[in-house]
Order: sequence, then C-alpha cells, then structure tokens
Amino acid sequence: MSYTLEGSTGTWEIVVGLEVHAQVTSQSKLFSGAATAFGAEPNSQVSFVDAGFPGMLPVINRECVAQAVRTGLGLNAQVNLWSRFDRKNYFYADLPQGYQISQFAHPIIGTGEIEVTLGDGTTKTIGITRLHLEQDAGKSLHDQHATKSYIDLNRSGVALMEIVSEPDMRSPEEAGAYLTKLRQIVQYLGTCDGNMDEGSMRADVNVSVRKAGEGFRTRCEVKNVNSIRFVMQAVEAEAKRQIEVWEAGDEVRQETRLFDTARGITRSMRSKEDAHDYRYFPDPDLPPLVIEQAWVDELRAALPELPDARRGRYTALGLTPYDAHVLTLEKETAAYFEVVAKGRDAKLAANWVTGDLFAAINATKTSIAEPPVPAEHLGQLLDLLADKTLSGTLAKAVFAAMIETGKAPGMIVEERGMRQVTDTGAIDAVVAEVLGRNADKVAQYKGGAEKLFGFFVGQVMKAMQGKGNPALVNDAVKKALG
Repeated sequence: MSYTLEGSTGTWEIVVGLEVHAQVTSQSKLFSGAATAFGAEPNSQVSFVDAGFPGMLPVINRECVAQAVRTGLGLNAQVNLWSRFDRKNYFYADLPQGYQISQFAHPIIGTGEIEVTLGDGTTKTIGITRLHLEQDAGKSLHDQHATKSYIDLNRSGVALMEIVSEPDMRSPEEAGAYLTKLRQIVQYLGTCDGNMDEGSMRADVNVSVRKAGEGFRTRCEVKNVNSIRFVMQAVEAEAKRQIEVWEAGDEVRQETRLFDTARGITRSMRSKEDAHDYRYFPDPDLPPLVIEQAWVDELRAALPELPDARRGRYTALGLTPYDAHVLTLEKETAAYFEVVAKGRDAKLAANWVTGDLFAAINATKTSIAEPPVPAEHLGQLLDLLADKTLSGTLAKAVFAAMIETGKAPGMIVEERGMRQVTDTGAIDAVVAEVLGRNADKVAQYKGGAEKLFGFFVGQVMKAMQGKGNPALVNDAVKKALG
C-alpha cells in the first residue's frame, strides 16, 4: 500500500535512504589494541595510535574485517576481495589525527539487499549500496564545565561499519522496518550488539519529497538518530517541512539537520557535507586490504541461522507467521524459545512464551535477557502439562509461584501438593458429595435446566482446589447426572 502526504498543491511521495553506523563487536579497536568496553572511565581505553601521536602506525584488526565480511554475507551482498582505506581530512577537537581512516572509493562490501515485512503482511526488497569500515571519532563533553569542553578518546578508533541503503523506502513504516531488520541481522550474526541507547547503532536519515512521476528532488540528511521510533518520526517531520518549503515557492537546500525529539521537528545543523572538500586520498600507512575467497567461504559456512531462515523453520513447525515473526524479532527471544520448545509441542511453547512469559516480563519490569523464569524451568512446566501432572489452570498457578520463588516447577508441585488428581474413584466421590449437597439443583437440571451442568463442574473443581483433571471431572459429572 503506497504512503503519501497531502499538501496544498496535492499529493507528495516520500523518498528515504538510510546510512547506518554500526559499531563492530570486537575486543579491540580497528587499528590498535585498545579495549572497546562501553562505560569505561574517560580516556582509559586509548592507545598512542588512537590519540594521534606522531609516528604511530595503524595495524588492521583481522576480526573487524571478518565481522564486516559476515555482515556483508548476511546482507546477500558482494564481498570485495580487494578494498582500500582512505583518509578523510577534517579538523575537529575530538579527531586527534586530523583525519578519519575510512573507505571511500573501494569499500569491502558492495551491493546487496534485504527483504522487510510490513504491517499489512506485504514484503519489500530494499537495496544495499555498500558497507565500508571506518574508525570512530572521540566524544566532546560540553556539560562537564561552565566554560570549557572536555574530550573523551575512548571511542576514538573504534571500528564502525557504515551500511548505506539505496533510496528505496517510501514511508516512515518502511524506514522503521528496514532498520529493525538490519538490527536483527547484525544481532543474529554477532557483528554488532545493535544497542541504540548506547550509540552502538545510529542512523543518518536522508529524506526528500517529490510529485508522482518526478525524478529525485533535493534531499536533506537528519544526523545521528538513535532509535527506530525516532527514525520514523524524523522521516515524517522532515518530509512535511520540505513540502511546506516547496509549496511556499522556495527550494529545499541540501543540508545536514538534527531531529529535536522533544518538539518533533528537524532543525538546521550545517550545510551539506558534500559541499566540503575532505581531500580523500589513499592512506599511505595502510596497504590495500586483500582477502581470499577461501576465507570468505569459510566465514560463510560458519554463519548462524538468520531471522528469515528461522522464521521459515518455525512456520514449518506449525507456528503462525505472526508468532514466528514475534519470536524472531530479538535474538534473545528466539534463543529462549528454542530451549522451551526443544522436544516439545512448538505451538504450546510459543503460546506460553508470547503470552504468559511476555506478560510476566512486563509485570516484573525485567527483560528476555534476564527473564523472571528461566527457559529450562518453563520447558519443565510444559512437561508437567504434557504428562497430565498439571491441568492448564494448575499450570498457571505453578507459573505464578515460579516467578515468586524462582524455584523449578517440579519442586513447587511437590511442596504445595499441586499435582492434578486423575484417580477416577476420588473424583467420583467428590461428585457424589457435591450432587448430594445440591439435590434441588439436580432436580432442576433433570427438569430441563441443562445450563446448571457448568455449576456442578465448577463446584467439583472448587472442592478439589482446582486439582481435578477437567476432562475426567466432566465425564464423572455427566455419568452421575445421567
């Protein structure tokens, strides 16, 4: 379904492309051995290379290269066996070398594509233009002193993958779906943790608008958007701004803008980077990066199962496409489900994970990474359901006790005497007692008030404290009333 915006001159179409900066998951930086852990004391993870000391030479980190190749393979993209690092020259306080080592003309990964699923169930393929490796800059801290800014170089030299899409997206939803899918892929691959709150994944959002049938008009870039929700909001806000500019008879100027999340608007930051001369040239301290096809094939063979393949496997197990989608959205959720479902009824496992577990996570304000009930314990609960030790009602009560105590379900069942009663003799005795106490209602039932059947079943279950096997209780009541 096409998405358009209405202006005073009619209908406008949005054109969106994303440049996503994803921090590479590695123990050390792209060109030095300094650590990359998040949250360390300022300037505690800085080598002489990162600080731009004279005479310090960069040395490429093999694992960072491997992570870029894995990501390229996950994006169905071309892996370039020959690539090159260039210097992007500009001067800023948090860039100690006076240049950034990046890949400009010859990136390690070329064109690729990913398929996204939209809210109405349709799919769309979005092209990938390139993925290149580059080093991050440091961080300027403006809130530590009344008149001075401080510099933290912990981030300086950290490996980034810049993943550039084609301008194939036509709505905020498509932009959100693309970023969600890209985040999924790198998380499943283990090449980036995808934590947008910590800045290890952030997006530059390129937006333009046009009339139907037109070519591309001038675009603006909204920098450093750090959540999927904000990306979607930024697309809409910037598109509406541009429509107002065009319809007022002015022209949109190519520029870099920021998204004000509090006010829901974009505001000008600076004229577009393309206007600057970065004087790109090959880095003289680094030879061209040459990798072998055999190594690429080795990395491909070791790739984990990706979201699309896992969704297909889940639907083959009998799950609905919706359940399969929900369970694969986060890598941790899929891993949890795998443990619960192993050797068990996959549909029942999905119902418990997406229903009772998700509700418990919300209620306890925990997360799937640190769940209120371990996956092994939930699996054991399903085993007790399968072997009739527990009824559905008892299982809910045991689950609540598991959250409360942290104990395994088997232990709770034994300690609290919550085992389901399947002894037909014991059930018959309780049924006889209940019917004896309610002789008047038995007479009404036999006189045609058949809706009282549920009353009798409820009274028997209440007398048995919910431990009676529901099917056996129903049969026993029918027989006694027959």
